Amino acid sequence: MKFKIADIRSDYSKKKLEIGSMEKDPIIQLDHWLEEAIEADLPEPTAMCLSTVDAEGQPSSRMVLLKGINEGKLFFYTNYNSQKSRELEANPKCAVSIYWPQLERQINIIGKVTKTDSKTSDVYFQSRPWKSHVGAWASPQSEPITSRNVIMLNFAKYSAKYLGQKVPRPPHWGGFAIIPDVFNFWQGRPNRLHDRIKYTLQPTGDWKVQRIAP
Repeated sequence: MKFKIADIRSDYSKKKLEIGSMEKDPIIQLDHWLEEAIEADLPEPTAMCLSTVDAEGQPSSRMVLLKGINEGKLFFYTNYNSQKSRELEANPKCAVSIYWPQLERQINIIGKVTKTDSKTSDVYFQSRPWKSHVGAWASPQSEPITSRNVIMLNFAKYSAKYLGQKVPRPPHWGGFAIIPDVFNFWQGRPNRLHDRIKYTLQPTGDWKVQRIAP
């Protein structure tokens, strides 16, 4: 390798976090930060790393897109036959990380997961571009394929089938809702003395807010 990874350094000094300036509800705080990320024109501001665990306890992670926040839940959509979906069926808990390096911020979330109802999945599916509709039918997500030609031929087949028509949502495609239990808001600070504010859901439904060490 040309560069020594251990020598790569960044110092953080753009902003700070104080409990008194944070919202009492972490969902509202997430909204504020997400708005700032979108207004800053960051690439893929809604991208988040979703971590799941299978029935044997093996974790795996991948990037997905946050597609909605409603009634305290975070929504994303996927193929229900995919690896992530199978793991969530076996163990309906997950962790999510959102990272905006340009803002020196990250959010880490721990929670439970449930499938969205058919109506919610239908509404979101129909909001997508037509070619994305076809792609949902064309790809056997997470399954081995002999070559890229497999999905390209599938795409051509379903494009012809639904040409000029409204594409129905595949029965194996839909949404998940993440119900958060814990939020960690992280703001980079100089000398690795970062600010971290933790929200923990209480049995009463309120959120306990604490500063924790970096």
